[in-house]
Amino acid sequence: MQRIAHAKWQGDLKTGTGSLTTASGVLSDTAYSFHSRFEQGAGTNPEELLAAAHAGCFTMALSAQLAQAGLKADSLETQCTITVEQKDGGFTVTSSALVLKAKIPAASQEAFEKATQAAKAGCPVSKLYNTTITLDAQLEA
Repeated sequence: MQRIAHAKWQGDLKTGTGSLTTASGVLSDTAYSFHSRFEQGAGTNPEELLAAAHAGCFTMALSAQLAQAGLKADSLETQCTITVEQKDGGFTVTSSALVLKAKIPAASQEAFEKATQAAKAGCPVSKLYNTTITLDAQLEA
């Protein structure tokens, strides 16, 4: 399985502009720039897309873990925050923070924690990241 995305860029780093397109068409010449990445400009940025990828991957992995435990969620809502900091003369992703709110009928706290930890460790995006990954998981009644 392979997934494809394409980036275009024109100009220098601070005043240039670019666009991102995915083969699926979800992103189609979606704007990105220095301002959307390091300030509050319009458009997307690579770190926002990393956050979306991690939130989506973790949530699907959790659904699979729950199924293996004989459980099915009414809802799983995951927010991911990617933190970028300036270090050693450049920028680096320093953490990925997952926050989960879950409604899972008949799930014990123990089964929930086992499934969330397995999903956090086993999701392919988690395996890709070379950074601190945190998880705040709440099982709601």
